[in-house]
Amino acid sequence: EEFGVDPSAVAVAAPGAAANEDAGPSTVTVSITDAGAAKVAVIKVVREITGLGLKESKDLVDNAGSPIKENISVEEANEIKAKLEEAGATVEVK
Repeated sequence: EEFGVDPSAVAVAAPGAAANEDAGPSTVTVSITDAGAAKVAVIKVVREITGLGLKESKDLVDNAGSPIKENISVEEANEIKAKLEEAGATVEVK
């Protein structure tokens, strides 16, 4: 404490910093692994999410594993995943 630093404050801060590092990536990529039976509905959702045209959206859906959106927040990825799964697609977030 002679340097004006409370040792207990340092001990509390260090574990918190380590916990944040283990929380996972700050950005993720959403991909469709299977369009499912309702492919047209999935294409519509992809168009809504990406702003792409019909052909580009269809190509993304047809090429399973293609990234739909990259480097987005985990929260946004979860919202997109929910929309795509509701339309019938199988989705992977990584």
